[in-house]
Amino acid sequence: MLSLPSTSSSISRKKYDVFLSFRGEDTRNNFTDHLYDALSRSGIVTFRDDPKLEAGEEIAPELFKAIQQSWCSVIVFSQTYAFSSWCLEELAEIVKQHNNDGHKVFPIFYHVGPSDLRKQKEKVEEAFARHKERYKEDSEKIQRWRNALIQVAGIKGWHLNNRHESEFIKDIVKKISAKLCQTYPATHSDLVGISERLEDLYLKINIGEDDVRVIGICGMGGIGKTTLARVAYTQMSSHFEGKSFIADIREVSDKCGLVSLQKQLLSQIFNGECFNFFDVHEGSDIISHRLSHKKVLVVLDNVDNIQHLKCLVGRHDWFGLGSRIVVTTREEHLLRSWPVDDMYEPTTLNPKDALQLFSLKAFHSDTVQKDDFIELSKHVVNYAGGLPLALEVLGSFLCGRDATQWRSAIDRLKRDSNKEIFDKLRINFEGLEEREKNIFLDIACFFNGENKDFVIKVLDGCEFFPDIGIDVLVKKSLVKVDKHNKNFKMHDLLQEMGRTIVREKCIDEPGKRCRLWEERDVHHVLTKNTATYPSLEDKYDDCETTNLWTTDCLDQIEDELELSFNIELGPNSRNVKVKKCGVRIVYEKDLEEMKEL
Repeated sequence: MLSLPSTSSSISRKKYDVFLSFRGEDTRNNFTDHLYDALSRSGIVTFRDDPKLEAGEEIAPELFKAIQQSWCSVIVFSQTYAFSSWCLEELAEIVKQHNNDGHKVFPIFYHVGPSDLRKQKEKVEEAFARHKERYKEDSEKIQRWRNALIQVAGIKGWHLNNRHESEFIKDIVKKISAKLCQTYPATHSDLVGISERLEDLYLKINIGEDDVRVIGICGMGGIGKTTLARVAYTQMSSHFEGKSFIADIREVSDKCGLVSLQKQLLSQIFNGECFNFFDVHEGSDIISHRLSHKKVLVVLDNVDNIQHLKCLVGRHDWFGLGSRIVVTTREEHLLRSWPVDDMYEPTTLNPKDALQLFSLKAFHSDTVQKDDFIELSKHVVNYAGGLPLALEVLGSFLCGRDATQWRSAIDRLKRDSNKEIFDKLRINFEGLEEREKNIFLDIACFFNGENKDFVIKVLDGCEFFPDIGIDVLVKKSLVKVDKHNKNFKMHDLLQEMGRTIVREKCIDEPGKRCRLWEERDVHHVLTKNTATYPSLEDKYDDCETTNLWTTDCLDQIEDELELSFNIELGPNSRNVKVKKCGVRIVYEKDLEEMKEL
């Protein structure tokens, strides 16, 4: 049963998910009957009135009670709906519950337009003329019906138009299922911005269908994949005959092995039953045999190896009809190489939600409580770049500290990154091959926001095989290419992580690092002659100047390559362009005013 209290309400469990309001003469034995059947087959508990209840003139008390005990009402407006005083009285009660208690309303316009209902012309006008004649002593009732009809006709609903009814009904059930799932209570009080994410995810999960579906949730570390999957699991689990949530599979698999994960899956689904096997293949056989006729919900969290999928969820036919498998991962290529039915990529939080989440952690409130902290909070939120992990970690760290300590922490973040955040982000980097690591570090240090084709040309000269390497980085959620496939885009915290990795080579001496991107570090290395890293050593002993520096990859570029760097001498700036040149030459006299190299 889907109807549980809203995440923002403490209202007790509703008896029904949906109350169906319709004109029996128009649709009881066709459209509404098919809709009721589709809702019921999807596990949505639906109230439909008994024809026997309509024997009397006045609406039966059972219907009022059913409306009050339902999470939402689905109203099928048909051509003669307004002729029924019974339907209009139902409608007035639905509107009353909607206005007073947040009862949800979903209108369906079945061979009738909403404007006809709002303007109350033609058949609707004829219907109210009859009601006015019948209830001439009760003008308030007539006006209440009119107002209810106008209000509901103004709510965005579903229009049949020229669609096939079967497809129309399927679409309605899918959307109601997605909205109903959000009525389950969340296990966290600080799930900011999750409602829209859940609705998008539920549309892909499509819980109303009888097929077996595998859905991937993919994105960078700290984006909220696990939280989203856990809330969805909590909200959907009562729809299934068995359920299993296996957390942090990457770490558990490394420590305990795949057999342990298989046993956990089976034990959770079969309520603690003990399984004795010691071989992965035997475990796979048991899973496929025991679950092939069972409707189950399985969440595999933090998958980083294709073997996890092969051993735990094998093929679609391992599971009974209606089963849903949800996989969270940073590795897009795993989902692309597996028969996944759909994929959802969470985005970072918008500025408003980001500030709210940060405030919950820093002030235990939805908003910043003191004026002194408003601008400081904006600085921290901007640094976090909408990443939920960073917002939570930084908010918790700053909670209870005074403004002076906040300023100190913000200044420190500009130079030293937060270890807890970066340890999470760094997991994917450590799993890269050496060439891929170099490509990631080059983009983080030099090429974030740069043209993709230009960067590939440069990296190709370094023999990094960038076409393959960049594809790996994209699929591991470490870098993105914009929607026009032109420029690289890396999250600010991933970029800072990459630069931190380079700095860690030698914190105190830039000359011992493999990459330099800050003016003060370049100036220090060139003026103090402290470069010891191979890529910074002099390569051309026979040149006229001893202050010669080269970048190896430039030597390998065959096509024309144009390099630009700015040198500021006094108040003026110069832009120097070097064409078809394999080296960059810097003279000592220019170093004091070097702006960019």
